[in-house]
Amino acid sequence: MNLENTKSQNIEEFSSETQRQYHYIENLKKWYDQKKEELGRPLTACVQNFGCQMNARDAEKITGILENIGYQMVETEEADFVIYNTCTVRENANLKVYGRLGYLGKLKKKNPHMIIALCGCMMQEQTVVDKIKKSYRYVDIIFGTHNIFKLAELIQARLENDGMIIDIWKDAKEIVEDLPSERKYRFKAGVNIMFGCNNFCSYCIVPYVRGRERSRNPEDIIKEIKELVADGVVEIMLLGQNVNSYGKTLECPMSFAELLQEIEKIDGLERIRFMTSHPKDLSDELIEVMKNSKKICNHLHLPVQAGSSRILKIMNRHYTKEQYLDLVDRIKTAMPGISLTTDIIVGFPGETEEDFEETLDVVRKVKYDSAYTFIYSKRTGTPAANMEEQVDEAVVKERFNRLLKEVQTISSELTKQHVNTVQSALVEQINEQDSSLVTGRLSNSLLVHFKGGEELIGKIVDVRLDECKGFYYIGELV
Repeated sequence: MNLENTKSQNIEEFSSETQRQYHYIENLKKWYDQKKEELGRPLTACVQNFGCQMNARDAEKITGILENIGYQMVETEEADFVIYNTCTVRENANLKVYGRLGYLGKLKKKNPHMIIALCGCMMQEQTVVDKIKKSYRYVDIIFGTHNIFKLAELIQARLENDGMIIDIWKDAKEIVEDLPSERKYRFKAGVNIMFGCNNFCSYCIVPYVRGRERSRNPEDIIKEIKELVADGVVEIMLLGQNVNSYGKTLECPMSFAELLQEIEKIDGLERIRFMTSHPKDLSDELIEVMKNSKKICNHLHLPVQAGSSRILKIMNRHYTKEQYLDLVDRIKTAMPGISLTTDIIVGFPGETEEDFEETLDVVRKVKYDSAYTFIYSKRTGTPAANMEEQVDEAVVKERFNRLLKEVQTISSELTKQHVNTVQSALVEQINEQDSSLVTGRLSNSLLVHFKGGEELIGKIVDVRLDECKGFYYIGELV
């Protein structure tokens, strides 16, 4: 059954889409109770998330809806409801999902009550949906990035109809607020401030699967953050494909810098993070707000992608090497101790040794605290996938290793500078390797491990950084 461009017959009964979806949740609660009694056990659900911070936030919304229905969440895919929230930034991510689907098919034969759902960016590709319809006919529900909020409605549609439910929207303008969400951490949370992307970098599939930019109303963002703070959250991460272009689609435009100033006023909120910042849209106004803020963390993720102005132009990044370095200079002049991290792609089509040396030059001049380095991967549907002069694999790997060594050397030098200083850390968890230690995150986003117990989790404490271990510290509670 294909639900695209259809509306439920009883839509007029509800004054908002949120109420509509709660109606479906209530219906499914009754179904769940009946099924639980019939099986003599609770029904379980597993949410497998792939990809970025935006997907992680979507996974929390999916989990919130399933828990509201009654499902008990488990980590194993041997569950009654399994959903993959997919990523499609790289081609091998698709292959991984196909491999897992084969395994789910075997599990479903053992459990006839099992429901399999697929959502996320990968499902926005028509070729993917066509392949699933043909080769994985036991999948029950397929939906995309624009209608996560419809999960309960789609489950009910599957229960009422035989066959696969497919509900893919090519684009969306609507933003549905106030639906259930289950946070991974009680003390920190991600908050979407916008959806979609208008940049169309030549290597990136995101604008095609996430749609055009749509900003949430600032009142809704502030309301959500206040509710999170009232529930114990001390740190928020503002999320958007390009947070610097926030507010352009609003009836009353508001800049990202202005939004940050409003969020800063929220009592009880202690830390503000955000990502991702596109360099072409990072304003002097934002730099000034960050400089004067008492809550914005001392960290900025500023993807450069490449150091060569020639390659940047082909990437459709809308800035040159010189413009990027000038921006970094303005940021560091305003905030001398700020931690900068970045994304870098190695082996973009047509990249010469001279182009790569330009990238190394940027790394040396900026001195990033860390960098997410990627080997270019063809992404079907993007302009770069059809470009000639694809770089030889052996050459790309050699360049990648050189870049990694440069980044690690600089990062090690920078982290050593903070040894013997006292800094504040948000304690996130018991250390995974040593249960006598806890792990905290510094304002610059680096980790520190130190002696402590579970009672510290969620608190911001002062820690002396005694020893540098490259990308993290060993410290002591002050």
